[in-house]
Amino acid sequence: SYKNQSIHPSPSAEQPGWMDRSEYLREIKENIEYPFLCQQFNADDVDEVVGLMADVMCSTQSTVRIGGENIPLPQVQARFYRLDYSLMVYVFECLRRNTTQVRNIRAYLLTTLFNAPLTMNNHYQAEVQHDFGL
Repeated sequence: SYKNQSIHPSPSAEQPGWMDRSEYLREIKENIEYPFLCQQFNADDVDEVVGLMADVMCSTQSTVRIGGENIPLPQVQARFYRLDYSLMVYVFECLRRNTTQVRNIRAYLLTTLFNAPLTMNNHYQAEVQHDFGL
C-alpha cells in the first residue's frame, strides 16, 4: 500500500486550507472576472498580474515586501482576496497612467495591488473634484 504514496506529506496535510497554484489561479480569475478584464486590457498583462497574485497566495514565506515594509503574508493574502473586477480596472488604469520609470516592476505591482482596495475610492473622488473644479 506504500508504493504509490509520496515520501513527502502533501502540503495540504501540513497546512489546512492550502490550495495548489492552479486552484489559486482559477479562484483569482473568477474573482476578477478574468475574461472581461482581458477584453479591456492586454491579456498578457492580465496574465502576468494574475500569476504574481497566485505566487503570493502560494508563498511559504511569513511576510511579503510591500512598499518597503515586510507585511505578514496572511494580511497580503486577505487584501488580494478583496480584489475584484473594478479594483483590477483601477490597478490597470493606474499602470497605464504611470509615466515614471519603474525599476522593480514586481515590487511596484505588489504595492499597487495591495493598496488598491484602500485607495480606489479616494482616487476617483479626487478625479471628480478636479474635473468639476470642486
